[in-house]
Amino acid sequence: MTNPAPDSIAPSLAFLEQLAHEAVSTLPDTFREPATHIRLRVEEFPADGMLEELGIDDAFDLTGLYDGIPLTEKSTSDQMTRPDVVWLFRRPILDEWAERGNVSIQELVTHVVIHEIAHHFGWSDDDIAAIDPWWE
Repeated sequence: MTNPAPDSIAPSLAFLEQLAHEAVSTLPDTFREPATHIRLRVEEFPADGMLEELGIDDAFDLTGLYDGIPLTEKSTSDQMTRPDVVWLFRRPILDEWAERGNVSIQELVTHVVIHEIAHHFGWSDDDIAAIDPWWE
C-alpha cells in the first residue's frame, strides 16, 4: 500500500486549529496577548442557526465568524456571559483554498483569523492591511 503525500491529505480540524493559534501568535505585541482571550473554534460547517441569522443560504460562503462583543462596545460594568469566539469552518476554508490554488492553507487560515479578530478589536481595513498583507 502506498502512503499519500502529506500535502495531498485534507487538513484536519485539529491542524486548522493549530494554524489558527499560530496566526494569533504572529500578531503584533499590542494585540497578541488580548487575542489569546478569544476562544478559537474549528468546525466542519457553520450551524444552521448561524447561517439563518446571517441570511446566508450556502454554508460554503462562510469561512469564519466572530461571535462576541467588540472591545469598542464593551464596558467595564458589563457582565461577561460567554467568551468571545472566532469560529473557523473547515470545509468552506478547504473549498476556498482549493478554488484559489495560489495560497497556502496557512496563509488562508491566517487571513480568516485576522479578519475575524479585526471585528473584536474594531479595526478598520487600513488596520487590517498593516497586519495582514493579504489586504494590500
